Amino acid sequence: MRFFGWALRLVLFLLLLVFAAKNSESVTVRFLFGSSWPSPLSLVILIAFATGAAFGLAVSLAALLRHRRDAARARREVLALHESGKASDDDPAHAG
Repeated sequence: MRFFGWALRLVLFLLLLVFAAKNSESVTVRFLFGSSWPSPLSLVILIAFATGAAFGLAVSLAALLRHRRDAARARREVLALHESGKASDDDPAHAG
């Protein structure tokens, strides 16, 4: 299994290397206020991909943290119910 992971990484690296070699022509990225930045096309694409992945990860992380907080709150409520004796094992609401 470890070999498969390394083989997959090698193939991905080679594909990205070929992609960068095929897209090495220079492009000019123009920003606001007249500033510009000449760089290879593959670098511009890589930066755009990394920026999108970072934003997607940030949104996913926010949702994950919210779900974990809600699950912890629900767990505390269940424990409080069990401790107070209001919930029992034969309660139909807890039948699974």
